[in-house]
Amino acid sequence: MGQALWRLPPRQQQQLQEELADRLADRGGGGGRREQDGGSQRRGPQHCYGPDIYHLLRTRRGKEQHGFIDLEMLPPELGITILSYLNATDLCLAGCVWQDLGNDEYLWQGLCKSTWGHCSIYNRRLPAGFSYRRLYLQLDEGSLTFNANPQEGISYFMSKGILLDHPTELAKFIFYTRRLNWKMLRIYLDERRDVLDELVTLHNFSNQFLPNALRDFFRHIHAPEERGEYLETLITKFSHRFCTCNPGLVRELGLSPDAVYVLCYSLILLSIDLTSPHVKNKMSKREFIRNTRRAAHNVSDDFVGHLYDNIYLIGHVAA
Repeated sequence: MGQALWRLPPRQQQQLQEELADRLADRGGGGGRREQDGGSQRRGPQHCYGPDIYHLLRTRRGKEQHGFIDLEMLPPELGITILSYLNATDLCLAGCVWQDLGNDEYLWQGLCKSTWGHCSIYNRRLPAGFSYRRLYLQLDEGSLTFNANPQEGISYFMSKGILLDHPTELAKFIFYTRRLNWKMLRIYLDERRDVLDELVTLHNFSNQFLPNALRDFFRHIHAPEERGEYLETLITKFSHRFCTCNPGLVRELGLSPDAVYVLCYSLILLSIDLTSPHVKNKMSKREFIRNTRRAAHNVSDDFVGHLYDNIYLIGHVAA
């Protein structure tokens, strides 16, 4: 946990600690050290640090023998960021050390919403005695259950009143959650196409270059490892959504959902060709333009050339 707090280089940490030690010596009447060192070696402040970091470092020096830093000294936003890296078990153990934090409902509310950005229960009137700490444990338990069995995980969330059985609510939960296993998520979305439809509409591809938009899409909805009906469904839905978000680009370049569909497949094949170590004879830019233009007649050579450059420089669209 200390490594998450102190990211300064070792030399700068040492300089900062020496500077703070001098300040503490002045306050405690220990000015003899400076007199012995001589005025010419008196260390002046090299950087301007605010009172918060100064007070925090001073507290840390006083608690070195205990081996931990009191998180209660940190701003709430920084404390939530640090604690968000812990699992539910470690958070309960941390709550035993920092009892005030363990009973802080605002802290647990922040942890819930930073990890599970959308839940149906957030928009309801909370009953008396509601605990965000208990909700965090339930969300963690449901996520672990989902990663083992998606249907049981969603059923658990519904049984606890956390989610409503509605495609829009389920899609928002998936879109804003970081704890769901992508393989299990792919299985669930393949079975729940209504949730998949709503999940696609949550993406905004306005003013995005086609390969970058495809990367963003596959970052939330992971592509299957093999070509099949599910991959074709994903690309079809992406093509329609991309054209809906970019009507001006569609008019200027003469794109259509069918043309975007062809370009997406071309980008996936090009990504495999350029990034796979098993392919020795890489596809050239001229070959890519010629092959793509055969399938997408209305797309200009310049646009297709820019697509090639993007894959060549940035990498796979579905990695």
